Amino acid sequence: MARHLYGRHEEAAVTAPISGTNAAPVRGRSTRQRAAVAAALDEVDEFRSAQELHDVLKHRGDSVGLTTVYRTLQSLADAGEVDVLRTTEGESVYRRCSTGDHHHHLVCRVCGKAVEVEGPAVEQWAETIASQHGYVNVAHTVEIFGTCAECADCAAEKH
Repeated sequence: MARHLYGRHEEAAVTAPISGTNAAPVRGRSTRQRAAVAAALDEVDEFRSAQELHDVLKHRGDSVGLTTVYRTLQSLADAGEVDVLRTTEGESVYRRCSTGDHHHHLVCRVCGKAVEVEGPAVEQWAETIASQHGYVNVAHTVEIFGTCAECADCAAEKH
């Protein structure tokens, strides 16, 4: 399945079937479908769209509607249990947070691999700028995009 991620065309990986549903609880009504979505998120490291997660669920035989996938992802995002990024096409992509603490991402433009990073200098800068302008209760999002070492090596081998 081809898609554009962060401005580059790539082949999206289909994950292997997921066994069990040891996923974190999902806000809202607890259903088998919502547990399946949460379990699918636990099995992927890279950011995935709702459509991609829906396809994963369908391929492994889970009957979960796309609307349920979207609603579950929104519930998880609202609860701070998943990270959400916007692709260059404006599509939201999701990934389970490995930490509940505030963090940023270093994301590969080619494969979508994401690394959670702290940014104390960014935090200080955001607070300083907000304070200088009289703002309070400030939130911010900083994502860093580049090419991971593996993708850079593959590109170098092709040339």
